Amino acid sequence: VQVVESGGGLVQAGGSLELACEASVSESMIIAVGWHRQAPGKQRESVAQITRGGSTNYEDSVKGRFTISRDYAKNRVYLQMRSLKPEDTAVYYCNVRSEVGGLPGFSDDWGQGTQVTVSA
Repeated sequence: VQVVESGGGLVQAGGSLELACEASVSESMIIAVGWHRQAPGKQRESVAQITRGGSTNYEDSVKGRFTISRDYAKNRVYLQMRSLKPEDTAVYYCNVRSEVGGLPGFSDDWGQGTQVTVSA
């Protein structure tokens, strides 16, 4: 499964960005999609996740500012980021968990990441 993120960039504090994630797997096979981020010198952390059924959860520091959503027609997952802060600066990665063609278990696949930089 190929995963591709897009939409990163440079924005001033208080601004907004929208990231998009697209996977080369049928929408019906996707179990969950998550956005993660990794800042320099820090461990990768989960930011937001959306499940097959549409349930969402967020890391505490982004609650109320970030929204994860899914466009089933386009088979894309978006991360709308508002009121951005310098501490949101990181490489953002999309993770797609999907079924494996009738086999037990699942596949976890990652994109290459997209840089988000928030200036003070």
